[in-house]
Amino acid sequence: MNDETAPWSRPYFWRSGDKAMLLYFVFGEFPQELKLEVGSHGSRGLPEGVALHRFDKAMLAHWEGHPLRGALGEILRDDDPEVFKAARGASTCLMLRGELDDPATLEYLRDGIGVIAALLDVGGAVVVDPQMLALFSAGAWRERYADGGAAPRGHALVLCSDDGDGKAWVHTRGMRKFARPDISLRGVPQRDIERAGAVAERLIEMQAQGMRFVDGTALEADGVPPGMTARLGGSLEDPQFNNRHIEFVWPDA
Repeated sequence: MNDETAPWSRPYFWRSGDKAMLLYFVFGEFPQELKLEVGSHGSRGLPEGVALHRFDKAMLAHWEGHPLRGALGEILRDDDPEVFKAARGASTCLMLRGELDDPATLEYLRDGIGVIAALLDVGGAVVVDPQMLALFSAGAWRERYADGGAAPRGHALVLCSDDGDGKAWVHTRGMRKFARPDISLRGVPQRDIERAGAVAERLIEMQAQGMRFVDGTALEADGVPPGMTARLGGSLEDPQFNNRHIEFVWPDA
């Protein structure tokens, strides 16, 4: 398998000044001494710059960064009340967190996902991915990321919201994992929502594979209507994305 077809390659890589951030929480009942068989999940261990932090029950009660509280907690509870309840009842939370300078391959993501899979083997029951506003039971995580979960689409979320005047806003979350801005498609007519969703998925793939858009770039790709120009904006503190974003306005018919 050559570099252009390898599942963890970035064949369109163009380095940015951003950092890729991995952030996951694994709730469960873990032994005091963790012995992880990461190699059986295709991982070399924690990527450089990424660390594993442990929060036991007593610490969880006072932890300001608890992902099951606040606005994120409400979203996760609504997503799956039973899985949320299982996470709340766990005695331990392990947080995998860190940033890396824009990597030339996606091997760091493979390694991180493999560590999480290994944690599920030793007591992990629920995984929270705050960048996707999602939580997964151990079984759902294994199914979604079977064989390493190389497809970038599985690591980002595509959302559709009201944009006023009967139009829709199609946007993503999770692209910070790839050191790339999230995607915002504004002014999408109702009839074009499915098409816009497909465009967003295509942009996820292109950016995850290393492509980088600059301000003013005309978007030219299969299935994309002509006349869409990239506008970079936002910040890492933007609550809509928790990331910078790249915005396109859907052209009028």
